Amino acid sequence: MIHDILIVGGGPAGLAFARALDGTGLSIGLVERQPADLLASPPVDGREIALTHRSVATLTRLGAWAHLGPEDISPLREAQVLNGASRFTLAFNTAGTGEDRLGQLVPNHRIRQALFRAIDGQPGLDLITGTGVASVGTDRAGARVRLADGRVLDARLLVAADSRFSAVREQLGIAAEVNRLGRSMMVCRVAHEGDHRSIATEWFDHGQTIAMLPLNGRQSSAVLTLSSGQIEQLAALNPGALGAEITRRYDARLGEMQVVEGPHVYPLATTYARHFAATRAALIGDAAVGMHPVTAHGFNLGLQGATTLAGLVADAAARGGDIASSLLLRRFEATHRLASRPIYAATNLLVGLYTDERPAARIARRATLRAGARLPMVRQTISRFLMQH
Repeated sequence: MIHDILIVGGGPAGLAFARALDGTGLSIGLVERQPADLLASPPVDGREIALTHRSVATLTRLGAWAHLGPEDISPLREAQVLNGASRFTLAFNTAGTGEDRLGQLVPNHRIRQALFRAIDGQPGLDLITGTGVASVGTDRAGARVRLADGRVLDARLLVAADSRFSAVREQLGIAAEVNRLGRSMMVCRVAHEGDHRSIATEWFDHGQTIAMLPLNGRQSSAVLTLSSGQIEQLAALNPGALGAEITRRYDARLGEMQVVEGPHVYPLATTYARHFAATRAALIGDAAVGMHPVTAHGFNLGLQGATTLAGLVADAAARGGDIASSLLLRRFEATHRLASRPIYAATNLLVGLYTDERPAARIARRATLRAGARLPMVRQTISRFLMQH
Protein backbone atom coordinates (compact mmCIF):
# COMPACT_ATOMS: atom_id res chain seq x y z
CA MET A 1 0.00 0.00 0.00
CA ILE A 2 1.38 3.42 -0.95
CA HIS A 3 0.65 6.72 0.84
CA ASP A 4 2.07 10.18 0.55
CA ILE A 5 2.70 10.23 4.31
CA LEU A 6 2.89 7.53 6.97
CA ILE A 7 2.55 8.56 10.61
CA VAL A 8 3.58 6.10 13.30
CA GLY A 9 1.83 6.91 16.57
CA GLY A 10 -1.77 7.91 17.24
CA GLY A 11 -1.17 10.14 20.25
CA PRO A 12 -1.95 13.87 20.28
CA ALA A 13 1.01 14.85 18.08
CA GLY A 14 0.29 12.23 15.43
CA LEU A 15 -3.44 13.02 15.38
CA ALA A 16 -2.83 16.78 15.25
CA PHE A 17 -0.35 16.40 12.38
CA ALA A 18 -2.83 14.31 10.39
CA ARG A 19 -5.64 16.75 11.05
CA ALA A 20 -3.53 19.76 10.08
CA LEU A 21 -3.11 18.24 6.60
CA ASP A 22 -6.85 18.02 5.96
CA GLY A 23 -7.69 19.57 2.60
CA THR A 24 -4.22 19.15 1.11
CA GLY A 25 -5.21 16.20 -1.07
CA LEU A 26 -2.42 14.09 0.39
CA SER A 27 -3.02 10.44 1.21
CA ILE A 28 -2.09 9.70 4.82
CA GLY A 29 -1.70 6.46 6.73
CA LEU A 30 -1.70 6.58 10.53
CA VAL A 31 -0.35 3.47 12.25
CA GLU A 32 -1.24 2.87 15.90
CA ARG A 33 -0.75 -0.38 17.80
CA GLN A 34 -3.76 0.27 20.04
CA PRO A 35 -7.14 -0.87 18.74
CA ALA A 36 -9.45 1.71 17.18
CA ASP A 37 -11.90 1.68 20.09
CA LEU A 38 -9.18 2.86 22.50
CA LEU A 39 -8.26 5.68 20.11
CA ALA A 40 -11.88 6.72 19.93
CA SER A 41 -12.39 6.52 23.70
CA PRO A 42 -9.03 6.71 25.51
CA PRO A 43 -8.96 5.59 29.15
CA VAL A 44 -8.46 8.15 31.91
CA ASP A 45 -4.71 8.55 32.52
CA GLY A 46 -4.82 11.20 35.24
CA ARG A 47 -2.77 13.78 33.38
CA GLU A 48 -4.07 17.34 33.14
CA ILE A 49 -2.60 19.36 30.27
CA ALA A 50 -1.92 23.07 30.79
CA LEU A 51 -2.75 24.48 27.38
CA THR A 52 -1.39 27.86 26.36
CA HIS A 53 -3.52 30.34 24.41
CA ARG A 54 -1.56 29.39 21.31
CA SER A 55 -2.38 25.70 21.77
CA VAL A 56 -6.07 26.46 22.34
CA ALA A 57 -6.10 28.46 19.10
CA THR A 58 -4.42 25.56 17.29
CA LEU A 59 -6.89 22.99 18.64
CA THR A 60 -9.74 25.32 17.65
CA ARG A 61 -8.36 25.63 14.12
CA LEU A 62 -8.04 21.85 13.89
CA GLY A 63 -11.67 21.41 14.91
CA ALA A 64 -10.83 19.55 18.12
CA TRP A 65 -11.71 22.25 20.66
CA ALA A 66 -15.38 22.07 19.67
CA HIS A 67 -15.47 18.46 20.88
CA LEU A 68 -14.60 19.45 24.45
CA GLY A 69 -17.33 20.23 26.95
CA PRO A 70 -17.29 23.02 29.57
CA GLU A 71 -16.76 20.38 32.25
CA ASP A 72 -13.47 19.41 30.56
CA ILE A 73 -11.95 22.91 30.71
CA SER A 74 -10.61 24.49 33.92
CA PRO A 75 -9.18 28.03 33.92
CA LEU A 76 -5.60 28.55 35.09
CA ARG A 77 -5.37 32.15 36.32
CA GLU A 78 -2.09 32.16 38.23
CA ALA A 79 0.93 29.96 38.91
CA GLN A 80 2.92 30.08 42.15
CA VAL A 81 6.33 28.63 42.95
CA LEU A 82 7.07 27.67 46.58
CA ASN A 83 10.38 26.60 48.08
CA GLY A 84 10.92 24.42 51.14
CA ALA A 85 9.44 25.62 54.41
CA SER A 86 9.47 29.26 53.32
CA ARG A 87 6.10 31.01 53.00
CA PHE A 88 7.58 33.22 50.28
CA THR A 89 5.79 32.79 46.94
CA LEU A 90 6.91 33.72 43.43
CA ALA A 91 3.73 34.32 41.42
CA PHE A 92 3.13 34.47 37.68
CA ASN A 93 -0.18 35.97 36.60
CA THR A 94 -1.86 37.87 33.79
CA ALA A 95 -1.23 41.39 35.11
CA GLY A 96 -0.46 43.70 32.21
CA THR A 97 -1.33 41.12 29.55
CA GLY A 98 -5.00 41.91 28.94
CA GLU A 99 -5.91 38.24 29.50
CA ASP A 100 -7.99 36.79 32.33
CA ARG A 101 -6.04 33.51 32.56
CA LEU A 102 -2.62 32.04 31.87
CA GLY A 103 -4.16 29.08 30.08
CA GLN A 104 -6.60 26.19 30.36
CA LEU A 105 -6.31 22.81 32.06
CA VAL A 106 -7.83 19.91 30.12
CA PRO A 107 -7.54 16.16 30.81
CA ASN A 108 -5.13 14.48 28.40
CA HIS A 109 -7.56 11.70 27.51
CA ARG A 110 -10.22 14.27 26.59
CA ILE A 111 -7.81 16.06 24.23
CA ARG A 112 -6.94 12.77 22.58
CA GLN A 113 -10.62 11.93 22.22
CA ALA A 114 -11.37 15.37 20.75
CA LEU A 115 -8.55 15.07 18.21
CA PHE A 116 -9.76 11.61 17.18
CA ARG A 117 -13.27 12.94 16.66
CA ALA A 118 -11.81 15.74 14.53
CA ILE A 119 -10.05 13.30 12.18
CA ASP A 120 -12.91 10.78 12.09
CA GLY A 121 -13.97 10.44 8.46
CA GLN A 122 -11.25 12.79 7.18
CA PRO A 123 -10.86 12.26 3.39
CA GLY A 124 -7.59 10.62 2.38
CA LEU A 125 -6.77 9.38 5.90
CA ASP A 126 -6.40 5.64 6.57
CA LEU A 127 -6.32 4.48 10.18
CA ILE A 128 -4.24 1.32 10.56
CA THR A 129 -4.82 0.18 14.12
CA GLY A 130 -4.22 -2.83 16.30
CA THR A 131 -0.74 -3.58 14.97
CA GLY A 132 2.73 -2.29 15.69
CA VAL A 133 5.74 -1.57 13.50
CA ALA A 134 8.29 -4.33 12.92
CA SER A 135 10.82 -2.32 10.91
CA VAL A 136 11.28 0.93 9.02
CA GLY A 137 13.70 2.07 6.37
CA THR A 138 14.15 5.13 4.19
CA ASP A 139 16.21 6.16 1.19
CA ARG A 140 16.02 8.95 -1.35
CA ALA A 141 13.14 7.22 -3.12
CA GLY A 142 10.90 7.06 -0.06
CA ALA A 143 10.09 5.21 3.15
CA ARG A 144 9.05 1.60 3.76
CA VAL A 145 7.35 0.34 6.93
CA ARG A 146 6.84 -3.33 7.69
CA LEU A 147 4.06 -3.92 10.21
CA ALA A 148 4.00 -6.60 12.88
CA ASP A 149 1.17 -8.34 11.00
CA GLY A 150 3.34 -8.64 7.87
CA ARG A 151 1.88 -5.83 5.78
CA VAL A 152 4.30 -3.51 4.00
CA LEU A 153 3.53 0.19 3.57
CA ASP A 154 5.37 2.68 1.36
CA ALA A 155 5.31 6.46 1.55
CA ARG A 156 7.05 9.60 0.38
CA LEU A 157 7.43 10.82 3.97
CA LEU A 158 7.63 8.93 7.27
CA VAL A 159 6.71 10.77 10.49
CA ALA A 160 7.54 9.27 13.88
CA ALA A 161 5.21 10.24 16.73
CA ASP A 162 5.65 7.10 18.82
CA SER A 163 6.72 8.32 22.28
CA ARG A 164 9.93 9.58 23.86
CA PHE A 165 11.40 6.07 23.62
CA SER A 166 10.62 5.98 19.91
CA ALA A 167 11.46 2.69 18.20
CA VAL A 168 11.14 4.41 14.82
CA ARG A 169 13.69 7.05 15.84
CA GLU A 170 16.10 4.27 16.85
CA GLN A 171 15.63 2.38 13.58
CA LEU A 172 16.26 5.58 11.64
CA GLY A 173 19.64 5.77 13.37
CA ILE A 174 18.88 9.01 15.21
CA ALA A 175 20.51 9.18 18.62
CA ALA A 176 18.91 10.99 21.55
CA GLU A 177 19.82 12.37 24.94
CA VAL A 178 17.99 10.11 27.39
CA ASN A 179 17.95 11.04 31.06
CA ARG A 180 16.27 8.47 33.32
CA LEU A 181 15.82 10.42 36.52
CA GLY A 182 15.24 7.57 38.98
CA ARG A 183 12.12 9.34 40.18
CA SER A 184 8.45 8.82 39.43
CA MET A 185 5.43 11.06 39.25
CA MET A 186 2.11 10.09 40.82
CA VAL A 187 -1.02 11.93 39.73
CA CYS A 188 -4.52 11.72 41.14
CA ARG A 189 -7.61 13.88 41.26
CA VAL A 190 -8.52 15.07 44.75
CA ALA A 191 -11.46 16.92 46.27
CA HIS A 192 -10.67 19.40 49.05
CA GLU A 193 -12.26 21.83 51.47
CA GLY A 194 -10.44 25.01 50.45
CA ASP A 195 -10.83 27.20 47.36
CA HIS A 196 -7.84 27.03 45.02
CA ARG A 197 -8.95 30.26 43.28
CA SER A 198 -7.74 28.76 39.95
CA ILE A 199 -4.14 29.06 41.15
CA ALA A 200 -1.63 26.32 40.37
CA THR A 201 1.23 25.73 42.78
CA GLU A 202 4.58 24.05 42.28
CA TRP A 203 6.15 23.37 45.67
CA PHE A 204 9.79 22.32 45.69
CA ASP A 205 9.83 21.01 49.23
CA HIS A 206 12.78 19.23 50.80
CA GLY A 207 12.82 15.64 49.55
CA GLN A 208 9.73 16.00 47.36
CA THR A 209 8.09 18.09 44.67
CA ILE A 210 4.33 18.47 44.85
CA ALA A 211 2.09 20.41 42.48
CA MET A 212 -1.60 21.22 42.67
CA LEU A 213 -3.37 22.00 39.42
CA PRO A 214 -6.77 23.70 39.90
CA LEU A 215 -9.76 21.96 38.35
CA ASN A 216 -13.41 22.97 38.22
CA GLY A 217 -15.08 23.18 41.60
CA ARG A 218 -13.12 22.32 44.71
CA GLN A 219 -10.99 19.72 43.01
CA SER A 220 -7.34 19.65 41.97
CA SER A 221 -4.92 17.35 40.24
CA ALA A 222 -2.26 16.41 42.78
CA VAL A 223 1.13 15.70 41.21
CA LEU A 224 3.72 14.23 43.57
CA THR A 225 7.32 13.45 42.58
CA LEU A 226 9.53 11.23 44.72
CA SER A 227 11.94 8.35 44.26
CA SER A 228 10.33 5.54 42.29
CA GLY A 229 10.30 3.25 45.33
CA GLN A 230 8.51 5.80 47.51
CA ILE A 231 5.92 6.50 44.81
CA GLU A 232 5.14 2.79 44.43
CA GLN A 233 4.56 2.52 48.18
CA LEU A 234 2.20 5.52 48.18
CA ALA A 235 0.31 4.29 45.13
CA ALA A 236 -0.42 1.04 46.97
CA LEU A 237 -2.30 2.85 49.77
CA ASN A 238 -6.08 2.70 49.95
CA PRO A 239 -7.87 5.92 48.84
CA GLY A 240 -8.49 7.15 52.38
CA ALA A 241 -4.88 6.70 53.47
CA LEU A 242 -3.58 8.23 50.23
CA GLY A 243 -5.82 11.29 50.65
CA ALA A 244 -4.54 11.78 54.18
CA GLU A 245 -0.93 11.44 52.99
CA ILE A 246 -1.39 14.01 50.22
CA THR A 247 -3.07 16.35 52.71
CA ARG A 248 -0.05 16.01 55.01
CA ARG A 249 2.50 16.45 52.23
CA TYR A 250 0.70 19.58 51.00
CA ASP A 251 0.63 20.93 54.57
CA ALA A 252 -3.20 21.02 54.47
CA ARG A 253 -3.04 24.25 52.44
CA LEU A 254 -6.38 23.38 50.86
CA GLY A 255 -7.74 21.49 53.84
CA GLU A 256 -8.48 17.80 53.97
CA MET A 257 -8.22 15.97 50.65
CA GLN A 258 -10.05 12.90 49.35
CA VAL A 259 -8.88 10.95 46.31
CA VAL A 260 -11.66 10.81 43.71
CA GLU A 261 -9.68 9.32 40.78
CA GLY A 262 -6.33 7.58 40.44
CA PRO A 263 -3.55 7.23 41.34
CA HIS A 264 -1.53 6.90 38.12
CA VAL A 265 2.25 6.47 38.21
CA TYR A 266 4.74 7.57 35.56
CA PRO A 267 8.52 7.00 35.78
CA LEU A 268 10.29 10.23 34.83
CA ALA A 269 12.72 10.55 31.94
CA THR A 270 13.61 13.37 29.59
CA THR A 271 14.73 12.93 25.99
CA TYR A 272 15.98 15.18 23.23
CA ALA A 273 16.69 13.78 19.75
CA ARG A 274 20.05 14.73 18.21
CA HIS A 275 18.19 15.38 14.97
CA PHE A 276 14.51 15.90 14.21
CA ALA A 277 14.79 14.69 10.63
CA ALA A 278 16.50 12.08 8.46
CA THR A 279 16.20 11.06 4.82
CA ARG A 280 12.47 11.13 4.01
CA ALA A 281 11.59 11.13 7.71
CA ALA A 282 10.80 13.51 10.58
CA LEU A 283 10.21 13.29 14.34
CA ILE A 284 7.38 15.09 16.14
CA GLY A 285 5.92 15.07 19.64
CA ASP A 286 7.81 13.19 22.33
CA ALA A 287 9.79 11.32 19.68
CA ALA A 288 11.57 14.64 19.09
CA VAL A 289 11.48 16.19 22.58
CA GLY A 290 10.38 14.50 25.79
CA MET A 291 10.05 17.27 28.37
CA HIS A 292 10.10 17.06 32.16
CA PRO A 293 6.50 17.79 33.26
CA VAL A 294 7.45 20.44 35.82
CA THR A 295 6.91 23.38 33.42
CA ALA A 296 3.94 21.72 31.66
CA HIS A 297 5.27 22.54 28.18
CA GLY A 298 5.63 19.06 26.70
CA PHE A 299 2.20 18.90 25.07
CA ASN A 300 2.38 22.49 23.83
CA LEU A 301 5.78 21.92 22.21
CA GLY A 302 4.58 18.68 20.65
CA LEU A 303 1.55 20.39 19.16
CA GLN A 304 3.70 23.24 17.89
CA GLY A 305 6.14 20.87 16.21
CA ALA A 306 3.34 18.90 14.55
CA THR A 307 1.71 22.00 13.08
CA THR A 308 5.07 23.47 12.03
CA LEU A 309 5.87 20.38 9.99
CA ALA A 310 2.32 20.19 8.62
CA GLY A 311 2.52 23.80 7.45
CA LEU A 312 5.74 23.17 5.53
CA VAL A 313 4.36 19.97 3.97
CA ALA A 314 1.07 21.64 3.00
CA ASP A 315 2.92 24.55 1.35
CA ALA A 316 5.10 22.15 -0.62
CA ALA A 317 2.07 20.12 -1.72
CA ALA A 318 0.25 23.26 -2.84
CA ARG A 319 3.22 24.20 -5.03
CA GLY A 320 3.52 20.69 -6.43
CA GLY A 321 6.89 20.35 -4.71
CA ASP A 322 8.56 17.54 -2.83
CA ILE A 323 6.86 17.11 0.55
CA ALA A 324 9.94 15.36 1.97
CA SER A 325 12.81 17.26 0.44
CA SER A 326 15.99 17.63 2.47
CA LEU A 327 15.55 21.41 2.42
CA LEU A 328 12.02 21.19 3.85
CA LEU A 329 13.09 18.79 6.57
CA ARG A 330 16.11 20.95 7.48
CA ARG A 331 13.82 23.96 7.78
CA PHE A 332 11.52 22.01 10.09
CA GLU A 333 14.41 20.85 12.24
CA ALA A 334 15.91 24.32 12.55
CA THR A 335 12.56 25.90 13.42
CA HIS A 336 11.59 23.32 16.02
CA ARG A 337 15.05 23.23 17.57
CA LEU A 338 14.92 27.00 18.03
CA ALA A 339 11.50 26.66 19.69
CA SER A 340 12.35 23.70 21.90
CA ARG A 341 15.99 23.75 22.93
CA PRO A 342 15.91 26.84 25.19
CA ILE A 343 12.86 25.70 27.16
CA TYR A 344 14.20 22.12 27.36
CA ALA A 345 17.54 23.32 28.74
CA ALA A 346 15.93 25.82 31.12
CA THR A 347 13.53 23.20 32.45
CA ASN A 348 16.32 20.73 33.13
CA LEU A 349 18.33 23.47 34.86
CA LEU A 350 15.31 24.35 37.01
CA VAL A 351 14.71 20.73 37.96
CA GLY A 352 18.38 20.24 38.79
CA LEU A 353 18.50 23.30 41.01
CA TYR A 354 15.21 22.77 42.84
CA THR A 355 15.70 19.05 43.54
CA ASP A 356 19.29 19.42 44.75
CA GLU A 357 19.30 19.07 48.53
CA ARG A 358 22.86 20.28 49.12
CA PRO A 359 23.13 23.44 51.29
CA ALA A 360 24.60 25.57 48.49
CA ALA A 361 21.74 24.65 46.16
CA ARG A 362 19.13 25.50 48.81
CA ILE A 363 20.68 28.94 49.22
CA ALA A 364 20.82 29.44 45.46
CA ARG A 365 17.17 28.58 44.91
CA ARG A 366 16.00 30.90 47.68
CA ALA A 367 18.04 33.68 46.11
CA THR A 368 16.71 32.89 42.64
CA LEU A 369 13.07 33.11 43.74
CA ARG A 370 13.56 36.38 45.59
CA ALA A 371 15.49 37.89 42.69
CA GLY A 372 12.60 37.01 40.38
CA ALA A 373 10.12 38.64 42.74
CA ARG A 374 12.11 41.89 42.67
CA LEU A 375 12.06 42.04 38.86
CA PRO A 376 8.45 42.58 37.70
CA MET A 377 9.49 42.82 34.04
CA VAL A 378 10.99 39.33 34.28
CA ARG A 379 7.78 37.95 35.81
CA GLN A 380 5.66 39.59 33.12
CA THR A 381 7.90 38.22 30.37
CA ILE A 382 7.68 34.70 31.80
CA SER A 383 3.90 35.02 32.17
CA ARG A 384 3.56 36.00 28.51
CA PHE A 385 5.80 33.10 27.55
CA LEU A 386 3.64 30.70 29.57
CA MET A 387 0.52 31.96 27.82
CA GLN A 388 1.80 32.16 24.25
CA HIS A 389 4.48 29.49 23.82
